Amino acid sequence: MRTPDSSRRKLISVAAVSAALLTAATTTVAVAQEPASEAAAVPAALAQSAPGTPAERLIVGYKSGAAEARSNTAAEADAAAKGKETGEDVDFQRRLGTGAALVDLGANPSTAEVADVVAEFKADPQVAYVVPDRLNQPQADPNDTEYAKQWDLFEATAGMNVPGAWNTTTGTGVTVAVIDTGYVAHSDLAANIVGGYDFIADTAVSVDGNGRDSNPADPGDWYNANECAAGVPASTSSWHGTHVAGTIAAVTNNSKGVAGIAYGAKISPVRVLGKCGGYDSDIIDAITWASGGTVSGVPANTNVAKVINMSLGGDGACSSATQSAINGAVNRGTTVVVAAGNDNDNVANHNPGNCNNVISVAATSRTGAKASYSNYGSLVDISAPGGQTSTGTANGILSTLNSGTKTPTSESYAYYQGTSMATPHIAGLVALMKSANSALTPAQIETAIKSNARALPGACSGGCGAGLADAAKTVTAVKGGTTTGTTFTSGTAVAVPDNGSAVESSIAVSGRTGNAPAALQVGVDITHTFRGDLVVDLVAPDGTAYRLKAASTSDSADNVSTTYTVDASSETANGTWKLRVQDTAAQDTGTLNSWKLTF
Repeated sequence: MRTPDSSRRKLISVAAVSAALLTAATTTVAVAQEPASEAAAVPAALAQSAPGTPAERLIVGYKSGAAEARSNTAAEADAAAKGKETGEDVDFQRRLGTGAALVDLGANPSTAEVADVVAEFKADPQVAYVVPDRLNQPQADPNDTEYAKQWDLFEATAGMNVPGAWNTTTGTGVTVAVIDTGYVAHSDLAANIVGGYDFIADTAVSVDGNGRDSNPADPGDWYNANECAAGVPASTSSWHGTHVAGTIAAVTNNSKGVAGIAYGAKISPVRVLGKCGGYDSDIIDAITWASGGTVSGVPANTNVAKVINMSLGGDGACSSATQSAINGAVNRGTTVVVAAGNDNDNVANHNPGNCNNVISVAATSRTGAKASYSNYGSLVDISAPGGQTSTGTANGILSTLNSGTKTPTSESYAYYQGTSMATPHIAGLVALMKSANSALTPAQIETAIKSNARALPGACSGGCGAGLADAAKTVTAVKGGTTTGTTFTSGTAVAVPDNGSAVESSIAVSGRTGNAPAALQVGVDITHTFRGDLVVDLVAPDGTAYRLKAASTSDSADNVSTTYTVDASSETANGTWKLRVQDTAAQDTGTLNSWKLTF
């Protein structure tokens, strides 16, 4: 009998944005000891409605001479026969406009069960084809009028594959501090701006008539020739911080302007750069305050950022003072993303791109090569699109701006180039990652971005980090720490001998792509009357052991029933994973009841 609709799995269409029509879903896979079936020869794609999701319906095309091609009664009888042969619930539903039959498989079949039915139909000489009724979601390009010009987000050659991440997250719940020139009002950003601060103490630099205050508005950073230093030509106002902020979180799907990488996130503008630049002392306080630290004379931050973007820099080594501020931010759980610099020089000679505990970002052109101006070197962590306007203005990075040459006038959009433009691409990606998995640490975030990057499609001499960041691949990797991830389980009980040798339980992981996530979830259920005796390790397919629990003579409680988080981003996901358990002291025994991996 057909399963009633009320008891069937609910399908929720998520209105997400993507450069191509994608399908996305997740499932839970139970690893059990089952005999191999005839359906093993059926490709997984023929048994799934979307990657990782077993099909609940099949579309069966019969050959023109078959009775089932003309008669619903015959098609219904054939479906029933196939169900009886495979032991599954197979039910003819209706005739499609092409003449094919839609066949229902009941609620929540496994991939293996679907494959059995597919194999049965494929073996029937009267069947021309059998395919899954695939699940699609309504996904399209965002309706922002300038989105088509944002090659850096979606182009296959050198774009950052951002739309593929939007099906999972848009950055909701994350605040990004843009430590820069402040913010000039822009309707394509306003809804995503939250409170920031003006940290410029020197009024000659601030040019807003006062020192530090709670208003991070950008009055303009223009200067005359020789005003900043002898030989330095005049410059109009850059509105730099607003351009950076738009790349990260411009309002999206509002039928205007550009799309932001993490358009569900919020921007806290923190002003440190004014006329001729900004001082380390102001930047150090800004880093501290933005990440939730205390700065004397400045009110507590009510919009603590988990991501800091610093598209700024100077010459020389990373000072101890700046490094201390960065370390403090990272220790508070904030990821610090910085520009490598625009000197076509080794980043080792330029701060803060050469500081420790930061993600240092180089810039690439529209061809995926290192941009001609970008710094390079072994201290670069990752590359992202920064543009190359010398090959055409449209090969730069388009974002929010203002038309004023000195003070603000009308809002606008413009193409810029620089590692300043590459850096917010990574800050936006970090926001997506934190939104997808809030438990990620700065170290895990950096590792995941690097391990999921792709090789630069163009040339780079001197070192461009791990490659070109890939937003979709990275977000997919880290979301395993959430309840939407795919779970592999072993429910076979294993006795843990008293004060004896280690025992192991295995899980075979398949169907994944790339590496395991930076926040792999390891659920453990062990019965034991003195859990302090136990040492528990996760063993990756390559034999690398990750200590989950050490022995402790003071832990006399019963049982281990918890979930551990492991940075397994350096490990290939597919393969045989093991949980190793050893009782290291006498008088108590136990049982490993079950364990699971959630990707």
